[in-house]
Amino acid sequence: MADNADPLRYFRIEARDLAEAMGRDALRLEAAPSAELVTRLLRLAHTLKGAARVVKQTEIADRAHDIEETLAPLRDRPGSAPKSTIETLLRQIDAVSARVAALNRDAAPAVTADRLTAEESYERADSAELDALYDAIAETARQVRQARAALPPEIGRHELDQAERELEQARDAASKLRLVPASASLAALERTARDVAQSLGKEASFAATGGAIRLEARVLGALRGALIQLVRNAVAHGVEAPAERQRLGKPAAGCVTLEIARRGDRVAFVCADDGAGIDQDAVRRVARERGAPAAEVERLDAGGLVSLLLRGGISTAAGTSQVAGRGVGLDVVREAAARLGGEIAVETEPGKGTRVTLTVPVSLSMVEALLVRVGETVAALPVGAVRGAIRLSPGHGNFILHDGRALPLTPLRVLLPGAGDTASAATRVALLVAGEGGIAALAAEALLGVATLVTRKLPDTLRADPLIAGASLDADGVPRLVLDPERLVAAARAAPPAEAIAPAATKSPILVVDDSLTTRMLEQSILESAGFEVDLAVSAEDGLEKAARRRYGLFLVDVEMPGIDGFTFVARTRADAKFRDTPALLVSSRNGAEDRRRANEAGASGYIVKGEFDQGLFLDTIRRLVA
Repeated sequence: MADNADPLRYFRIEARDLAEAMGRDALRLEAAPSAELVTRLLRLAHTLKGAARVVKQTEIADRAHDIEETLAPLRDRPGSAPKSTIETLLRQIDAVSARVAALNRDAAPAVTADRLTAEESYERADSAELDALYDAIAETARQVRQARAALPPEIGRHELDQAERELEQARDAASKLRLVPASASLAALERTARDVAQSLGKEASFAATGGAIRLEARVLGALRGALIQLVRNAVAHGVEAPAERQRLGKPAAGCVTLEIARRGDRVAFVCADDGAGIDQDAVRRVARERGAPAAEVERLDAGGLVSLLLRGGISTAAGTSQVAGRGVGLDVVREAAARLGGEIAVETEPGKGTRVTLTVPVSLSMVEALLVRVGETVAALPVGAVRGAIRLSPGHGNFILHDGRALPLTPLRVLLPGAGDTASAATRVALLVAGEGGIAALAAEALLGVATLVTRKLPDTLRADPLIAGASLDADGVPRLVLDPERLVAAARAAPPAEAIAPAATKSPILVVDDSLTTRMLEQSILESAGFEVDLAVSAEDGLEKAARRRYGLFLVDVEMPGIDGFTFVARTRADAKFRDTPALLVSSRNGAEDRRRANEAGASGYIVKGEFDQGLFLDTIRRLVA
C-alpha cells in the first residue's frame, strides 16, 4: 500500500508506541515519583499531540492535551503523585490506546472488533510486505546459486559469490525486522498485576527478566493473552491479602515475576508468585462438585490435581468476579500452548507460591551470542548464559577455580566431535557457562567476539547433535552453530572426569592488593587458571589486615593506591618478622628508574610494568617466587 493511500500508516505505529511508553512511565511514577518521570511523560504526551494534529486526529490530540493538563501540576511537586492523579492519568492513557486501536481496526475492515486479538496487534502494518521481501530475497539467492553452478569457473564466479553473500545479509536484515522484543508485552503485564491487585484490595509488585529476547511477532501475539492470564491468576489466586501476609511473616506486597529464557530451540516463559500456592483441598472439592468420582479425586497427588486444573473449568475462587471465578483462565493458557505446539508445567508449594512454565518452540529468533572457535567450527553461546571467561596459560591444569570450588575443565571439542580434527589444538580460553544444573567450565581454542545473530531452527529432517539449538549463517554463508547452554552444562557434568592434578590448596595462596577492580579481576583470573588460590584486597590497609589473619605465599601489590601506596606496603611487610620471608611483587604503570630504585629500597622481590605485561613471563615470575 502506498504511503499516500494510507496517511496514518506510520502514525498508528508511533501513537501505539507512545501510548505504551506513557503507560509504563505512569506505573513507575506511582511506584517512585520523580521530576525525570514527569518530564518524560509530558514530552511523550506533547509528541503524541503534535503528531496527531499533523494527521488531523483531533480526538487523540485532545486526549493527549488532557494528559498534559493532568501532569502539569506535578512539575512543581514531582515527589508527590496522589493516587487520584495516577488513576486519572491511567484512564486517559487507556482512552488514547483505545482510540489508536480503533485506527488499526479502521485500517483493516475485514477484522471486526471482537476478532481483533493481541496477535493482530503485534503484526505491524508492513508485516506482509516484510514476508514478501524475505521470500523475494530467498528466491533471488536461489537463482544466483543456479547461475553460478552453470557458469565455467573462469567466468563471473567471483561476482556471483559476492552477490550471494550480500543477498544472505539482506535476508538476515529482513529476518530481524520480523522479530519483536519480548519486552513489548511487559507494560501490559505490569498494568495487569497492578489493576487486579487494586480491585481485590491486595498489594503486588511485578518484575520481569529476559525482555531483550526477540521473537517472531506471531509467537508473542499468540502468547500475550496467556501471559496476561498467568499474571492475573498469580495475583488473584496466589498473592494473599496484606493482613494475611503480615500474619504469616511475609511482606505486605506480594511479588509476581516473569522470566523469559531461551532453552535450546524453545523459549520458556516462567510466571511465579510468592503467595499461598494452589489450594489442593479446594481443587478436590470443586472437582467432586462437578461430578468427578470422589474416590478417584482423593487419590490424586499434587501433580494430578494440577493436571485436573489444566483441563479447564475448575476455579478455586470463592466467588465470581471480574478477575476470577469462572474457571476459564487456564483454558486461555492451555489453548495458546496447543496452538504453538508448546507445553505447560506447574509447580506449587503450600505457603510458598506457584510457578507456571509455558514453553514454546520458535523457528526464528534473535540472540546476543559469544562466538568461539572449536576446532574448525565457529560456535555461538547465548551471552546470558556465560558467567565469565578466563584466558588459559600454557600448561594449565584440568580444573578451574570458581567461587572456592574446583570445576573440571571440559574441552568443547570433546562435547562436539563434529568440530573437526582437533587432536593437536590447544585450548586458550575457559568459559564459565550456567545452566539449571549449575556452572560448567568449558574450554575453546579462541574467543572471536560478540554478535547479534538471527537464529533458525534446524530442519526436523536433519539429525543434529542435541547440544545444538539452531544455526546462523555468516556473511560467507558458513553456518555458525548456536549451542544450548542447558544441555552443554549437563553434558559437561556427565563427561568422564579429567585426570587428577595437584589441588591448588597445596600451594600457598596469593594476596592481590589493588584498588582497580579491573586489574584485580584480571590478575585473579590469570592466577586461578594457573592453579593458584587467590585472595583480594582493595587497598594497602585492607591487605595488611588480611595478611595479619592468614599466611600468604606472595603479595602482588599495585604501586599507586590512595592512602598507603605499594612501596610503603612492601616496606612495612619487610619490617615485620611475620611477613619478612613472604615475597612481594610490585605492579605499576610507572617505568622510571626512580620507581625501580624505590621498589628495591622497599624490599620488593620484583617489579612488573603494566604497559609491558607478558602473561607467560608474569606466571614464570610468580612460580619462581612462590617455589
